Amino acid sequence: MKHTYHIQGMTCNGCRTSVEDKLSKVSGVTNASVDLEKEEAVIQMDSYIDTATFQKVLSEKYTISEKRAEKNVLVSTDNDANNFFAKGETEKSKLQQLKPLLIILGYIAIATILLNYQRENWNSAMLDFMGLFFIVFSFFKILDLKGFPDSFRMYDPLAKVVPAYAWVYPFIESALGLMFLIRFEIPIALIATLVILGITTVGVTKILLDKKSIQCACLGTALNLPMTEATFIENAIMIAMAVVMLTRIL
Repeated sequence: MKHTYHIQGMTCNGCRTSVEDKLSKVSGVTNASVDLEKEEAVIQMDSYIDTATFQKVLSEKYTISEKRAEKNVLVSTDNDANNFFAKGETEKSKLQQLKPLLIILGYIAIATILLNYQRENWNSAMLDFMGLFFIVFSFFKILDLKGFPDSFRMYDPLAKVVPAYAWVYPFIESALGLMFLIRFEIPIALIATLVILGITTVGVTKILLDKKSIQCACLGTALNLPMTEATFIENAIMIAMAVVMLTRIL
């Protein structure tokens, strides 16, 4: 079943992430999605959970109250037409949600081409792409440095164990971006890229396999992006580039 709740007390994306994380961990909850602007949470659960249970896991600054209850809508697997249109709407929704990410990656790719189109050797294009990638993505994380760590800790294994890592992560990305762009200690930068993105990819893979619905912190919390296969592919591309460049250098 699915229930919608009104939540008072949230003032920023950090609040939203904290509330979503705590509600998701309540026993019996299969998915929790919190909307900051609407001040509401949509919670899917195996069986009914009373409001008092949710209130106990939240801090005193938040107040949760039930708005309405909705039963899950079941679609017959024999109805191919309904399944087709439902799938089409889901895919469209995913593309709309990921539009900011795709636009940013497109701009980075165009900038890389413009920087390298007159060069005979395109080996440096990968370094430029990786450098621009880290600089742009770290910028969005630093925009909401207060809210980013909570979102990042929801899926990054190292950030869960070492909370301080989530706070310095945006600056690590900035440093790596500069190292790639100015060609400073490239082997070290490539190895660091493999390590930090490898760790994050492990967490992303686990979230995708568990089919949990959480916010991706790849562009910080300024943009509400869902954790999808695109996040995995994005990390995989960077890891592949790092491996290729390492083989060429070493």
